[in-house]
Amino acid sequence: MARQRKKADLPTKTCTVCGLPFTWRKKWEKCWDDVKYCSERCRRRRNQG
Repeated sequence: MARQRKKADLPTKTCTVCGLPFTWRKKWEKCWDDVKYCSERCRRRRNQG
């Protein structure tokens, strides 16, 4: 069985909308390079402001 990674070892990015850092999630495993937003809320707000 594979060993779990510590949260501190996971890659991080900065959200292009709110500027907050967010970490890798399992659901983004196959598309991590394309992820730009930390949440659905930020994705919806990308064109506002």
